[in-house]
Amino acid sequence: MIRNIVPPLTYDKHKGQDGRIAVIGGCKEYTGAPYFAAMSAYRVGCDLSHVFCTEGAAPVIKSYSPDLIVHPELDVSDSVAAIHKWLPRMHSIVIGPGLGRDDKILQTVKELIGLIKASNIPTVIDADGLFLVAQSPDVIQGYQSAILTPNIVEFKHLYRKMVGRDPDPNNAVVNVQELSKALGNVTVCLKGSDDIISDGRNVIVCASKGSPRRCGGQGDILSEPWVFNFWAHQAFTG
Repeated sequence: MIRNIVPPLTYDKHKGQDGRIAVIGGCKEYTGAPYFAAMSAYRVGCDLSHVFCTEGAAPVIKSYSPDLIVHPELDVSDSVAAIHKWLPRMHSIVIGPGLGRDDKILQTVKELIGLIKASNIPTVIDADGLFLVAQSPDVIQGYQSAILTPNIVEFKHLYRKMVGRDPDPNNAVVNVQELSKALGNVTVCLKGSDDIISDGRNVIVCASKGSPRRCGGQGDILSEPWVFNFWAHQAFTG
């Protein structure tokens, strides 16, 4: 199946054809997360990687790599319009790494998600993007082109909000299925010692072991869903 999803390298392709990825996140306090997210998308195989961040974060993120296309638009007065004009060019979007919890920025992102849904762009939501979903679950309800990638703490917040009780500590697979169903069959990937992925109907458990360390930035390099999300969408829809 993976072989059928990954696009072949041929000499007749042009720049951007195998993936234009956007990361929406990055503020003064958190500049590393969007960098790791955007650069790991490059490592997987996308062609162009954009970061939409606050003005204060942009020079720092840009200094990390000349390869990134950095847009200091997230906290300007007309931020929604400034970012919206770029959305039709994007093949897949990740929301949340380094986003922060500023009310104005979260409102901007909420409006952007509405525009993203209208264009049916494959989207991954992580980190503080999940905080926004927990506050306003209607923003992503039923959007089956989205993938949520919570860690266990983020998962518990979402589960309590959507299901109305604590998750069963002895039945993680059922917990993930229940959360997905409550969100309208949005795909949920619970990150942990075993990653549990469900769209409410099907379940995949990835038991491959990685590093036993649990340090900041590890979740931000989980870029494969963003790039593969586009590649899979392209492969199965033509």
